[in-house]
Formats: sequence, structure tokens, C-alpha cells
Amino acid sequence: MATHGYESGRLNLPFVGLCSFGKYPICTDWDAIDADVAVLGAPFDFGTQYRPGARFGPRAIREASTLFSFGHAGAYDHEDDITYLEAEKTRIVDIGDADIIHTNTEQSHANIEAGVRAILRAGAIPVVLGGDHSVNIPAINAFSDEEPFHLVQVDAHLDFVDERHGVTAGHGNPMRRAAEKPYVTGLSQIGIRNVSSTARDGYEDARRFGSDIMSVRQFRTLGVEAVLDRIPAGKRYYVTIDIDGFDPSIAPGTGTPSHGGFLYYEILELMDGLARRGDIIGLDLVEVAPDYDPTGSTSTLAAQLLLNIIGRMLHHAK
Repeated sequence: MATHGYESGRLNLPFVGLCSFGKYPICTDWDAIDADVAVLGAPFDFGTQYRPGARFGPRAIREASTLFSFGHAGAYDHEDDITYLEAEKTRIVDIGDADIIHTNTEQSHANIEAGVRAILRAGAIPVVLGGDHSVNIPAINAFSDEEPFHLVQVDAHLDFVDERHGVTAGHGNPMRRAAEKPYVTGLSQIGIRNVSSTARDGYEDARRFGSDIMSVRQFRTLGVEAVLDRIPAGKRYYVTIDIDGFDPSIAPGTGTPSHGGFLYYEILELMDGLARRGDIIGLDLVEVAPDYDPTGSTSTLAAQLLLNIIGRMLHHAK
């Protein structure tokens, strides 16, 4: 049966069928991944310091993503005059979730790392659905055998804590752990604002590691193009997006909401520019906690943003 064009194949409405990410094919054999992009769920939230619930993020994002799964013929953007995610040019699979062992951070993180490593072995780009931001730690660990990259973070919080009461792998630690890696060449930390999870010494440490830190207000004063000019050009980029980087008026479903955040198009334009500027070689989106958002707008925002970023990643790949 034909699967392209609006009037051929099944109608396959969003509420019909299995709930994979974007209704793309499911691949449960991690030794047989054959795709350009592979989506991995990391439903881990033991790293939270306040409200838990991001363990339900991957499931909620997948369900929300079915709203944007009409794409037999891809997604035409009239402003760009580009059709993204065309079926004939898009190979995306959903490989399910890493196994989470309750109360065991070390083994849960190891299982997430194994999933990302399997994606990289297959030559695909990993897209990780969190989970709290600590899932970025095993995701970055998985790149130890890959070429160096620059890390771009969108977040309300710096997440640069070294250690707090013996904790080194919670959701306040991931950017510090990333900065320590020899293959992470630098960090752009964008959206950082208000009372943060990191004290002043963390900001000083981040700058010593070479991090470029920008608030939402600084981002808006500069504009997207000037912000992009501060990110090294022609590089490999790993992108980590904490949903609390967005304003809680559009993304209330998160454990640590922070007012004064981004709106949708600000980050989409940043990601579009980044995809044109170099290669996005990995992506995670974390901290969606759907139980705090009865309207589902947070999960919808996450799914819409991810599919648009993936479309641009693939279209502009060098």
C-alpha cells in the first residue's frame, strides 16, 4: 500500500495506532538500528531536587507527537519554502526506553548510556527524551569515542554544580560533568535566569571552563543572529534543552518552573540557525513532567519543537 501523498495509504489519524514518537517505526533490537535519527526514552527522575514526575515525560512527548504525524508528504514550511521530514528522505526510528532500575542511579544511567551508544554505533543521531536533566550525563558519556563537539544548552538553570552532599549525578550536575570531558570543546548556556540551582562559585567555575552564559534578557537584547555569532561556526553541536528554559505560561509541566523564559519561535529560530551553522550530532529534551500540566501544552511544545529541530537537522546536514 502506498504511504506517500495526502490521499494515498491509510489516513492514520493521530489517535489511531501505536504511540511511537511521531508514529515512526519502532525498533526494539538495538543491534539492528537502521536510521538517520533514533529516539530513545530515558524515563528517569531520581535526580530531581524538588518535584518529581519527569519519568512520565517520554510517554507524554510520544503521545503529543502523534498530533504532528500526518506527514506522508512531510511538513511544508511556507516561510522557509522547505518541506521537512519528507517520507522518502527521512529515516527515523523509535527504539523505546532505557530500562530504569528504581532507586539505582548508577545502573539506570548505564542503561541510558548503552542506548545512546547503540544509536551511535548504527551511525544515527541520538534524540533522547527525558527524564530529568541528569540523563544528559550518560548521554554525553556515550560520545567518548566520537569526534569532539560544542555543547549548546537551553535552560533556566546553569546545572554546573560539582558536588552537593555527595551527589555528583543529579539534575544540577550535568553541565559540570560535560565540561570535564576532553571531547566537549566548550559550552553555550542560554536562558539562565533568576534564582538558580547553581551558586556563584558554579558560575565562576563555568566561565573558567570557557562557558558562555546568557540570560533570556541578554538573548533578546542581542537577537538570534548575534547569539549564533557567539557559538563557534562550522562545528559539531550537541543540544540539550530543558523545558524549563521556556516560560511556564507555555510550559508549566516541569519540576522547577521559572518565569521570564523563552517563547517557541525564539528557540526554533536558534535551532534553525544552529543547524545551518554546523551539524547537530545529538539532542536531548528533558524535564517534561506532564502531571503538572492538565492541558498538555508542555508535552505538545516538546514534541513540536523536537520534530521541527529534527527536520532541520536532516535538511541542513553538511
